[in-house]
Parts: sequence; structure tokens; C-alpha cells
Amino acid sequence: MKINAILTASLFTLLNLSAQNFEMTKDFQKFNGYFNFYYDDSSDKIYLEVNELEKEFLYVYSLSSGIGSNDIGLDRGQLGNEQVVFFKKAGKKLLLVQPNLKFRALSENELERKSVEQAFAKSVLHGFSIAEESKGNYLIDMTDFLMRDAHGVSARLKRTEQGSYSLDKSKSAFAFDRTKAFPKNIEFDVTLTFKGEPKGGHIRSVTPNAGLVTVAQHHSFIELPDDNYQKREFDPRCGSYPVSYYDYSTPVQEPILKRFVTRHRLKKKNPDAEISEAVEPIIYYLDNGTPEPVRSALLDGGRWWNQAFEAAGYKDAFQLKMLPDDADPLDVRYNVIQWVHRSTRGWSYGSSITDPRTGEIMKGHVSLGSLRIRQDFLIAQALMNKPFAERDDNYQPMLELALARIRQLSAHEIGHTLGFAHNFAASTNGRASVMDYPHPQFELNNGEIDFSNAYDTGIGDWDKVTVAYSYADFKNGEDETDGLKKILAKAQQDGLRYISDRDARPMGSAHVLGHLWDNGKNASDELNDILKIREVAIANFSADNIRNNEPYSVLEDVFVPLYFLHRYQIEGASKVIGGLDYNYKIKDDGQLSVKSVSAEAQKDALKAMLKTLEPEVLAIPESKLMLFPPRSIGYLRTRESFKGKTGVAFDPFSVAETASNASLSLLLHHQRANRLVQQKALDESQLSLSDVITTLLDSTVKSKQSKGYHGEIQKIVNWQVLQELMHLASHDDSFPQVTETVLFEMMRLKTYFGDKLTNPTAILMNREVEGFIGNPKGYKKKIDAPKIPDGSPIGMACFN
Repeated sequence: MKINAILTASLFTLLNLSAQNFEMTKDFQKFNGYFNFYYDDSSDKIYLEVNELEKEFLYVYSLSSGIGSNDIGLDRGQLGNEQVVFFKKAGKKLLLVQPNLKFRALSENELERKSVEQAFAKSVLHGFSIAEESKGNYLIDMTDFLMRDAHGVSARLKRTEQGSYSLDKSKSAFAFDRTKAFPKNIEFDVTLTFKGEPKGGHIRSVTPNAGLVTVAQHHSFIELPDDNYQKREFDPRCGSYPVSYYDYSTPVQEPILKRFVTRHRLKKKNPDAEISEAVEPIIYYLDNGTPEPVRSALLDGGRWWNQAFEAAGYKDAFQLKMLPDDADPLDVRYNVIQWVHRSTRGWSYGSSITDPRTGEIMKGHVSLGSLRIRQDFLIAQALMNKPFAERDDNYQPMLELALARIRQLSAHEIGHTLGFAHNFAASTNGRASVMDYPHPQFELNNGEIDFSNAYDTGIGDWDKVTVAYSYADFKNGEDETDGLKKILAKAQQDGLRYISDRDARPMGSAHVLGHLWDNGKNASDELNDILKIREVAIANFSADNIRNNEPYSVLEDVFVPLYFLHRYQIEGASKVIGGLDYNYKIKDDGQLSVKSVSAEAQKDALKAMLKTLEPEVLAIPESKLMLFPPRSIGYLRTRESFKGKTGVAFDPFSVAETASNASLSLLLHHQRANRLVQQKALDESQLSLSDVITTLLDSTVKSKQSKGYHGEIQKIVNWQVLQELMHLASHDDSFPQVTETVLFEMMRLKTYFGDKLTNPTAILMNREVEGFIGNPKGYKKKIDAPKIPDGSPIGMACFN
């Protein structure tokens, strides 16, 4: 191995010595690499030497330093799009051309290939004047290409309404500490300053001078992999991301759209052995700027993946090490887990540089938000019973919970960069996958909240399936297609379920098992359980949930995630109502295709959802309100604080309004209502929209009204019910039958109010109902409840 490396290095040196020397570069600083390039310090220009025309390579742009705002979404280490490109001579220019790889003809017939190439547009990314030419070698000025806004910073600032910015080249420069040349890749780094008139608060909050925003952009020219990579067929049941393209050379009887899994290149040294080392293991490197104890937690969690590779027949095929101090995280030679700082909590995500021709992952790149750990710490702090009653250094139990989440997060995001999609049904199979979004699992033992089983401690059974499908190396003579079918058939036989993103989101999806941030096999039972835990934790909550010498404003912030502890489980329970059970079925695989959720399960979910609207659940106990005085100076409210309408005073009414709106907006979502109409038409025994609305009104507006604090909370809920029903009926995408059903129930409600018109509340509600009855489809009035504080990571929606 060492001899081969020496020979390769020697050959590379000889090739560079034999390369053409250009007259104008004799005084320039030279960088020998995949492309040789030169720096002229007298003109501050970079020149590139091009020795081969029309030879494809990979071009990638990225951010080597970012802005630090989740809402703007420009992070340190953020990858841009990878592009296959080549240089083509056109007169006195070299054009950098990006071919159109979405449409191909994988044929031996050159004319057939050209016919497809000429049928679809390609893109010329840049035109370079030839500075010098000698014997078929070209020297081009790269300065303008490199010193431009390749990553679209100014466009992102404008799109996020932060202001109009343009590149100020007078305040921009090459960064040679991260500009390097290697045999198979060259790396350019450029410090760019954008000048503009700031308009948004996000850019002002993260910059010392919001009129001058300086970031660093990175450009990589990378040698494409050889042709020895073997593509693997994508199956919608396999849990992988697909790469796809159209192959116009396909026989008419076969699909023209081709789909393959994205994966790293991995081969056994001995394919016939049950367990074998890999020819080249997959090695990931952790950002050496990551502090302890987070560093150890990330290393522990990331290494879980080796369990799955071992189950697939590999020994030590997945490894995780610390990034060398002199390595650049954006260097394509390193799969990197990067620790990213932002001004507020934000999503973590797993990205990759992939060969667009094949789907081969060339570099995995994980970005982990450094503030994520603090949210789980805060949840634990809120749920613990008087953690700081005796001493202020009793933080270890909270830290252990937070680190358990970090281990899972490390495995999750690495999973994306190994090629794997989310599996949001995994929590119904006993935590079968780290690719789910896990909510901490709490239990009640003898009236005390138990944190010991909050998060999983290893790889899941479904993760072993995805690794086996994407990475298993089959024995010589074994048919790969049959082997892959057996892997998925075994998973199905074991009862493992796979449901990914679009079928699991709280709005617009309907799967009974695919939910975010939930636990357990039954969403309704879990909602009831978490409401009990929430009740106990609220009863225990006291000034001893913060340290000595901390203001009570901090206590209010700690209380927020406790009060809304059930917020994600209501998303899961609501999806049971009008919900569906289905699979990504293919012909003759024996899986269920699709069916409606049983009426009994839907009624149980409705009952659980209605519990979240009870004043006893929504009202913060009066004994706790003294814990929340007006905010202290220096401790202003943030987007993660309760919202209110009473000025400086804490507003428990608005808190209840926010929580009730979270339940009602899900329960009365127009798509759910449409499905309820549909399922009742197909099955008379099913739950109907009328059943849901009648039950809702009976338990809220028509229920016996309490007096005092709880009575006023009930009024808040009742008005929310009325608003959401009218909004549902007038929604542009609601079926006419939905509007008819709501209208009928409103007419019944008007009759109900008829003998109560001495009650001011009834009079006001009756007027709202009359206005709606007069114009149900055009009644657009809706008073928005105070926005629920951020719970999921803040800002751009990425992978976790």
C-alpha cells in the first residue's frame, strides 16, 4: 500500500514536471494539483492551467464561513450543488460547460447519444478568455469566476427580506489559508463582502455592521470517480434516497426513468466470506472544534452504524475518527461531521457530494447545530422535581438526557449522508430506526417521572435493513436482485414499517403510523400518557427548577416546553381521525395497499384530542401563576417565549388560546374534513365529519360552563372552535359537502343559542353564526391565536 502511494506521488510529480510552463507565469506562485493554478500577487489574480478539453470533472461551491442565522439559512460548511462540468474551446475562449445529465442515452451508438445531448439544453457556467496558449495547453484567468456570489448569498438575503445586497469586490479577497492543491482535487477559498441596506431583524442580530456582511465561499474542482462503481436498483420500500435520470436508449417495453440508490462505494475484500473487511472502509471525521462532553457523545452515537454494517457482513467497515488539525472540513477527501454555531436553535442536517452520473456518494457532510443540546436540557430541567432545591450544580441528570439525544442525532444525520431517508413509522416498531424523529420517552413510576428510557442507545432493526439493501456485497454467483428482494421480504415478515417525509408531516398527510416527534404504537394512548406526565410535572414545578440567583423570567422560559409537552403527540393523534394505513406497495409483495383507520380508533383519537381542550388541561394552575411576574430587565421575551395580550403581565388566557388553537387547527384541517366526508360515503359505519363537529360542539360550546378562571378559559376555547369551524367551511379547498355540514351544524347552533340570548357571550356568538350562515363560503374572518413558541428547531426546514 505504501509503495503504491509512493509510486502514485512520483508519477504525479513527473506529470507536473512535464506540464507546459507558460511564459507569463514565471514569476507567479504555482500550486501543483489536479489542475495546476497560479497566483499573481502583483495583479491579485488566479490563473488556471487546462491541459485536457472536454474531460468531465466535478465542480462544487460551498460556504466556508456563514452568517449564523437559522432564518436566513447560510451556515458555515453549507454545501452547494455539485455539477459535472468540462472545458470546451470556443474561439478565443474556454467555456465551462455543464452537460444535462437528467436526459441521457446510455448506448454504444455515438449518434444516438448525440441526438439526446442535442435535444436538451445544457448550461455554460462561465466563459474564460485565454491568457496564454502553448501546444494545446491553456492558461485562463479564474479571478472573476472565483470572486463571485456562486452560493447565492445576496439572493438569499433578498428572499428572506433582509435587504438588497451586492458584492463589494473592494472589500473581498482570496483566502490562501484554505486555498490548496491536491492530486485529485483543488480548493479555492474567497472572502466576500456584501454591501447593502439592511431591512430585516435577522441580519441585524448576527452582524457587527448589517450594512457590510462578510462570508467566505469555497470552490472545489474534483476528479470524478472511476467506472468501477456498481449502481444498485432503487426500491420504494428500501429506505434509501434515489438518484434518477431518463435513459432514451431504453427499449420501449422498459421504463425510461431509471432510479438507483445513493450510497458510498463499499466492497468486501472477500465477497464469499460471511464477515469480511472492506477494501476501503467508510471513514467519517468529527470536527475537532467540538467540545466535550458533546465530542464523546457524537463519536459514540455515530459509531452505532458499525452495528448495521456488521449485520450486513462487514468488519469495521464504518469508522469514525477525529478530523486532523490541518484538514479542511470542505475537502472532498473527508467525510465530516461539523459542529455549527448559530444565534438560535436550528436544524441539523446531513448533506453529501454525490456523483450525479451514478449516485455514488463521494463525501458525506453533516452539520450539527450546537444549540440543539440545550433544548433537551431545558425539557429535562422543566420535568425534574425540584432539581435545584439543594444545590445549583445538580445538572448531571439533565445533561445525561441531552447527551443521549446528541448520540441519536449524530447517528441520524450520518444516516442521511450514508444515503438513507427518514422513517417516521419506526417509533411504532420499538424504536426500529435512528432515522425517525424521537421525542424523549418518559414514564411514571410511583408518581415520579422516570427519565431512564428517554432515548435509544444503539442502531435499530430497520437501519440494518437499509444498510443491507444499499451496501450488502453478494457472494460470487448470487443474484443481486433476488438477494435484495429477500432482504425486504424478511423486513416485511418481521413487521417493520417504513413511512417517510411527505406521508408523516402534520399538515397534508394522513398516515396512522407516520408521525414526527412521537412515541408508541398507538398515538391516542401516547397522547393520554404524555398528558398525565405533563400534569405531574406541572404540579411539581416550582422556583427550584432554576438555580439560585436566576430571575423568575428564566423560570417562565423553562416552563414553556413543559406546558407544550404534548404538542407533537396531538399531531400524531389528529392524523388518526380521517387517517389511512398504507404501504409503499409493489405488485405481489403481499403488503397492505391502503385502508381507512377503524371507526373505533378514530373515536379514541377524537376523545384524546378533546381532552386537550379541557380547561383543567389548558389552565395553568393558579398557584403557579405567581411564578411568572413581568419580565426582568435584560431578559426580554423571544420567539421561544409565551405570547400574550396583556402587556407586561403574564397572560394565561393567551397561553390557553395558543394551545387550544394547536389542537383545533389540526382537528379541523380541510384535508382531514374532506377525507371524513369521503370515508363516510364509502363506509356507513365510519366516523363522519358531522360526528366530529357534533362531538366537538357538545364538549365545548354546548357544554356546561364553569365559572371563574376555568370558565373564562372555556370561553377562549369556545371562540376558537367557532372561528376554526367557519374557517374550515370557507376554505377554498374544502369540499362543498364540508361547507354544507358546517352550515347545518351552525344552524343547529343558532337554534341552541335561541333561548340563551340574555347571555352576552351567547349574543356575540349568535351574531357571528348569523353572519356566517348568510355567506358561508365567503366568510373569511378568522382571528389568529398567539403563535405557539418554537418547538422544533428554528429556521429553514432541512433534515432534522
